[in-house]
Amino acid sequence: MTELLSGARFLGLGPPASELDYVDRVNEGLPVKSLERIVKVVAPTDVTFKFRIVPKASFYRRSKRLSGAQSAVIARLASVWAQAERVWKSPDAARNFLNRKHPLLNERRPIDLVLKNEIGAELVRGVLGRLEYGSAV
Repeated sequence: MTELLSGARFLGLGPPASELDYVDRVNEGLPVKSLERIVKVVAPTDVTFKFRIVPKASFYRRSKRLSGAQSAVIARLASVWAQAERVWKSPDAARNFLNRKHPLLNERRPIDLVLKNEIGAELVRGVLGRLEYGSAV
């Protein structure tokens, strides 16, 4: 199973039939509860974290579904979270990795890069891959 599909379980979605099914579901907009679920695992004590993904005013206007763009950020975060948890073998260690500055990311926090865009997420995935496979980091 790919990291993409592994991330879907953190969003409370039933297992997608395929990666393309998951892409379609994200493009259509994920349920607001998906945001709540990923925030609960990634930043359980930060009550404002969800507003980094969906602006506060937009969040309160959304009733059931998020936009495709917001859903894409959530899916990206979920896939990186799945990899981080696998590499670090505990939610606390994964959270610590995502929230501390890393030298291979020019002292930026991985979570900030993941939320910024897909290129940032790929850089974080690369660091996680190096950690997982024993490269120097």
